[in-house]
Amino acid sequence: MAKRPAIGEAARGNLPPLSLHVPEPPFRPGDPVDYSFLKIPPAGAQPRPDEGCAAEDTHPLCHDLIRVLDDDHRAVGPWDPKLDPETLRRLLRTMALTRAFDDRMYRGQRQGKTSFYMKCTGEEATSVAAAFALADDDMVFPSYRQQGILIARGYPLTEMINQIYSNRADKLKGRQLPIMYSSREHNFFTISGNLATQYPQAAGWAMASAIKGDTRIAASWIGEGSSAEGDAHAAFVFATVFNAPVVFNIVNNQWAISSFSGFAGGERATFAAKAVGYGIAGLRIDGNDALAVYAAVRWAANRARAGKGPTLIEHFTYRAEGHSTSDDPSAYRSATEREEWPLGDPIMRLKRHLIGLGEWSVEQHQAMDAELIEMVKAATKEAEKNGVLGHGLHHPFHTMFEDVFEEIPWHLEEQAQQAMRERRIKWPEWKES
Repeated sequence: MAKRPAIGEAARGNLPPLSLHVPEPPFRPGDPVDYSFLKIPPAGAQPRPDEGCAAEDTHPLCHDLIRVLDDDHRAVGPWDPKLDPETLRRLLRTMALTRAFDDRMYRGQRQGKTSFYMKCTGEEATSVAAAFALADDDMVFPSYRQQGILIARGYPLTEMINQIYSNRADKLKGRQLPIMYSSREHNFFTISGNLATQYPQAAGWAMASAIKGDTRIAASWIGEGSSAEGDAHAAFVFATVFNAPVVFNIVNNQWAISSFSGFAGGERATFAAKAVGYGIAGLRIDGNDALAVYAAVRWAANRARAGKGPTLIEHFTYRAEGHSTSDDPSAYRSATEREEWPLGDPIMRLKRHLIGLGEWSVEQHQAMDAELIEMVKAATKEAEKNGVLGHGLHHPFHTMFEDVFEEIPWHLEEQAQQAMRERRIKWPEWKES
């Protein structure tokens, strides 16, 4: 009969002591930046499986990097979606508008007009190009850096700014954090500040669409840090088991709030490799290549619509600025990471591609940028007529008790009246807006 191992220090003999591994980013503030460790394959070298292929046929692509635009800004290889010049110009314009909107809202936050904002600088392709690849009636479950989807779907900029300012015209009545939009008309599900919750919601919505025999699919976005949440696991399981028509997007921008991707498992495997373990289709793409994003999302959407189930797409990109206006990235990463990022800027790359085709020019781009800046400025001034943070122009106080029940119960109505009486006693000059 085997003996149980003795307990105690002496029984361990010469075994080395255990040690805990703590992930560490390759560069810290002040460090020189060298991205030579990244494996970036040549554009156009990745095979494009049939959209109806077995999931395992895509799994080599989970460790590769699908690219369409080469170093000379030409579209090459089987993943080239062969978009016409007019569509390319619309895609470029929408990404540029998203960046102009971000810049204006960032300044507004610094001026105290709103409490909070999150830019998507350098990641515009992951939302805008994806929106172009989906049908407008497909349901999207975004995270907080997909404002480009709403802009691509034509949601009025003034309405977005009203929500950011939480003013009296805010359709969400001040109940959401700034940038957490929602629009039923644009099939844009309410953004949640609780990370990764949108993944199981997207899987469930896709399952319901399949149960009803609908033709619409779901698509959802999270960051690589959020992929470590249990919600992501639950979503993958349900989508796999029930073959849900859903596209899972993981935007790997290298950094969560202040921790790098290694804390979510990025040191050991790609994020697209999660697809292998669940037996679903997976793609890893250059997230700064708008054509690669469009091609991959269109491939996954067609696959879902054909009844072939879910696809996981890792968008390999870089967060060019802070996590939010509350963040100072210089405290935890090298200041030159953005400039040294080897995959460039999505807007500049598409611009150069169009110029190379003879369908665009530097002068046209400058004129477009100036026009978009004025467009955002006009939308901002229109929204500011409805109020900005702290200026007292907001929804009537009573609305905080509404929109939960179809008819307000007596006890909530009583609480509302009592609260308003107390406000009038405390601030006699206060009037219901």
